[in-house]
Order: sequence, then structure tokens, then C-alpha cells
Amino acid sequence: MQLPGFVRRIVPASDRSIPMWLRLLLIPVVAGLVVLGIWVTGGVLTNDFTLAMLLTGLFLTAGGAVAVIAALRWKSLVAPVLGTFVIVAGSLGGYLLVTSNRDVVVNENVAKVADPSTRPTAQPSATSTASGAPTSTATVAAAIALSRGTFTSDEHKTTGTATLVRLPTGKHVITLTTFATSPGPDLRVYLVPGDGQYVDGYLDLGHLKGNKGNQQYTIPGTADLSRFGAVIIWCRAFTVPFGHAALSDV
Repeated sequence: MQLPGFVRRIVPASDRSIPMWLRLLLIPVVAGLVVLGIWVTGGVLTNDFTLAMLLTGLFLTAGGAVAVIAALRWKSLVAPVLGTFVIVAGSLGGYLLVTSNRDVVVNENVAKVADPSTRPTAQPSATSTASGAPTSTATVAAAIALSRGTFTSDEHKTTGTATLVRLPTGKHVITLTTFATSPGPDLRVYLVPGDGQYVDGYLDLGHLKGNKGNQQYTIPGTADLSRFGAVIIWCRAFTVPFGHAALSDV
């Protein structure tokens, strides 16, 4: 295909042949640079979500321009450079776009907690068999709410309640109820020390199951619960908190 004259003047084509080994090497290099650039512009340079998205867009625009120029200059670089850029940037950009604009509603059957003022435990009680002989049974302990907090918005409006619950089995979970935040890429649920202003020393409870609805997250049995004082919804892709809830004893 004959390029317009002004394009040929700006980016004159070269007859130089690019070795096959170099063309093959450029595929992972270009892919790696695209991933690295998105990570740096989106998650390293700033903690502001809007600015991170803007910087990522500028990086992809500039990177695309470089890839086009290389492909115009050397026809043999159309596939390894321009093609690789389009595939990787398109895939990652599409993922970021979809996850930032699609609500996921989750409504799990979270642990039902007892009245914290009663804090029931297993107590023996006497019953009678058909023959009248007494026998001992135990009242099953209920789930207990140990601490609770209301979400405060950070980069995005976030509402709902986070509760630290001890189950009858002795395991501990975090429940999010009447919860809602904005959709976003790679959202995680963190337990953090302090009041939720920082994520240093965090415990990752896994990906956020849904940006809306009731949900529950298991805390590893080896975790030292005395270290943690808040729950954060953390966007790992852009290194920003969407919202946090400082936990207080109930």
C-alpha cells in the first residue's frame, strides 16, 4: 500500500533489513515495556486514581505512536512491534476499562452474629431421656461480633459495615454488609494495622468478590488479630484505597 506523501516525508521508509532474531526478541521486549509502563503510570507515580488513569492513557498514546512510527519506518517491524503493542495494550486496556465500569453484585449468606451483650458460650444443660434418666447436652455457641466499623470513602464513595466475627468453630471472618463501592480493577480486601490510613503490614484476604452486596472473607488461623485495626478496599492495579473501615470493639 502506498503511503501518503506527507507521511513518507515525516517517517521515511528504510530499506534496511531487520534480522529475524532481533524481530523475535522485540516481541517480549515490547510486551514487557507495555506492562511495565502501565504499572508505573497507574500504580507507582501517583496515589490519585483519576491522575493514574490519565497518565496511563498518555503512556498508551505515546507508546502507540512510537510503535506506529517504527512500523512505518521498517515494514518488518509491523508484526513484532506494532502487532505486539496492539495486542498487549488492547488486552490490558480492555481489562482496566471493563473492570472499572461493570458492577458485580454478590449476596452471600454471611455469619449471623449474636447480641454482643450476651456473648453466649456452650453451656451444659440437663435433659431427660425417655426412661427419665438425666443426660447432659450443650447449647451450641453462636457467632460473635468482636469488632465493627462503618466504611469511609477514600478515592471512591464506599459505604457499608465491616465486622470481625468469631465463628462457633473458633475461626474468624470479616463480613461486609450493606456494602457498596465503585467497580475497579484488581480490588483486594486488606486487614491493616491502625485506623486504615496506611496499608503497611497489611494482611490480604483475597480479591473483592463484588463491589456491591453482602460478603464474607476468612482470616487465616495463623493471623495475629491484635495487630489489625481496620479493613481497606485496595485497588492493587492503581495503588489506591477505595474506602476503609476502622474497627471498634462491640
